[in-house]
Amino acid sequence: MSDSADSEIRQKILNYTEKYRQKTGTQFSTVEGVKESVINGLVKNMAELGKPLCPCNFYPDKHEEIKHRRWLCPCDEMQMYKYCHCLLYVTSNNLPVTEHLPEAHEGRQMYGNNPDPAPDLGRALRGQSDAEIEAWHRGE
Repeated sequence: MSDSADSEIRQKILNYTEKYRQKTGTQFSTVEGVKESVINGLVKNMAELGKPLCPCNFYPDKHEEIKHRRWLCPCDEMQMYKYCHCLLYVTSNNLPVTEHLPEAHEGRQMYGNNPDPAPDLGRALRGQSDAEIEAWHRGE
């Protein structure tokens, strides 16, 4: 891929993540290297797969994974609970929102109950059943 194509994809990812950050009332992590690493991973996956697959997970088959859509940024957990595994979208204390997570979720166990700075924003999949989310993934 050419430098100009990489630059174009990078700009699209930067615009995309900035719009989503605003939509959710979160901020980007200010921890050194976090934002850059996640953006680089999203750019790489976008160039390779044509989709912004979350770079913070291991996938045995990335092409198969994008068919399910669960880990396309913003992932299902971000859209349901406003919880970002990558720590790209965080609160002012550089921690992920955990307020909406189920009590037993590993994010709640690791970070405690971290309040949502903008509870009226984001969370497009909040309150959806598994069947409704699957239908949403299929575009129904």
